Amino acid sequence: MQHFTTLAEMIAIHARQTPDAPAMSAPDSQALSYGGLHQLLGQTLEKLNALGIGRGDRVGIVLPNCPEMATAFVAVASACTAAPLNMAYRADEFEFYLSDLKAKALIVTTGSDTPARAVATKLGVAVLELTAQPALGAGCFELSGTPVAGSPAAGTGPAQTDDVALILHTSGTTSRPKIVPLTHRNVCASARNISATLQLTQADRELHIMPLFHIHGLIAGVLAPMAVGSQIFCTPGFNALKFFGWMKECKPTWYTAVPTMHQTILSRAAGNLDVIAANPLRFIRSSSSSMPTQVIAELEKVFNAPLIESYGMTEAAHQMSSNPLPPARRIPGSVGIAAGPEVGIMDLEGHLLAPGEIGEIVIRGENVTLGYENNDKANAEGFTHGWFRTGDQGTLTADGYLSLTGRLKEIINRGGEKVSPREIDEVLMDHPAVMQVVTFGMPHAKLGEEVAAAVVLREGHSLTERELRDFAGTKLADFKVPKKILFLSEIPKGATGKLQRIGLAEKLGLMA
Repeated sequence: MQHFTTLAEMIAIHARQTPDAPAMSAPDSQALSYGGLHQLLGQTLEKLNALGIGRGDRVGIVLPNCPEMATAFVAVASACTAAPLNMAYRADEFEFYLSDLKAKALIVTTGSDTPARAVATKLGVAVLELTAQPALGAGCFELSGTPVAGSPAAGTGPAQTDDVALILHTSGTTSRPKIVPLTHRNVCASARNISATLQLTQADRELHIMPLFHIHGLIAGVLAPMAVGSQIFCTPGFNALKFFGWMKECKPTWYTAVPTMHQTILSRAAGNLDVIAANPLRFIRSSSSSMPTQVIAELEKVFNAPLIESYGMTEAAHQMSSNPLPPARRIPGSVGIAAGPEVGIMDLEGHLLAPGEIGEIVIRGENVTLGYENNDKANAEGFTHGWFRTGDQGTLTADGYLSLTGRLKEIINRGGEKVSPREIDEVLMDHPAVMQVVTFGMPHAKLGEEVAAAVVLREGHSLTERELRDFAGTKLADFKVPKKILFLSEIPKGATGKLQRIGLAEKLGLMA
């Protein structure tokens, strides 16, 4: 694999060496070659620069899962800074994210009715229309819009190594979501790390089913295959009913997903054993939350392929550790060995611990963000002696296998979707009948965790669980709305009188 430090450079290498090799394909579509993708990057750069958008400018992208979303991410990041956003957000959420990011423009599909449009207009953010051009190849598109006032923050031309390629928010329990800027150096290092871990080659074909506003789908699903010039078959998002049909069409060598997706695929595998046999996978990858060891064993048996479990997070541009491919040792229940950055275990005082000792997992390396944006407090807490503190607790064996023993952070991990309890608290507190609220994660058999909330009502007020959930649903994406709301006279407190999220599910009897 050749070394590259910008996304434009990565695509240019393949456009020179294998211009006709397919880069992007999709169901019932014609493939886009690396030569065509290189041309698309150049056209997008010219168009954005002509509209007054360039290096250093943030551009929100609100598109459905589709090949155009994948190519727009790479093309926009190659010219300025890409900020992919979840299409499921409500207007209030779009307003927060677009404001917090200081977005200069927003890309939406021509004719789409997303609330992000009205929010962008309200905030004075330019709206650019993306029109797909499938006849030119999967992922081809054209941008249109009116010129933006002012000049680009850091000039025009292709983005450079230390420019921010991708900007995402990560949820925080005790504060508002934090902004994570990832440079071209960060994301390119991560793409190289993942493709090396998986031993990807140009002959591989990935069946892409992950959301394209997540670090997992963007880096492991898009950039890692592109790092070696291989093909991505981009679906409209996960659909268990269509998975095996796509498998038949794509003839993939691998796919990556979160455990809940794997479990759903497994539940439909018995009726599709002929498709599995006819389209053998080289491996299956899982990340974003822990995979039950029983499911790992069943998947490997049904697909006759190794399952590679990885550990990642936004601040690391995704992958931190991974179980290796055979014949190297895979340990079910472990998240493998360091797979890019250095990995250590640290105590509260900042000392690295010996193998076998439990402490906080810390990382450092080329793929790790240099720090949160405009958040000195988070940076002071998050970095120690050049190491980034993940907020997760774990232990390393003498031969470097990492196991997670718990999460120090209180983020709710709902099937790989990270939900900030604080954000839910604030929305529920807006209801006039609510006096006190604590949002927390409760165990869930398939998702790992589900969103729950304990609520104390104001005296003289009454409210049903359905009414409060409906209220939350007007301001929050569906996956953030608490599935269980308990009305209490008092919420259990810790020794110091603070409301505690951790352990609340157990205290309230909400255990699996």
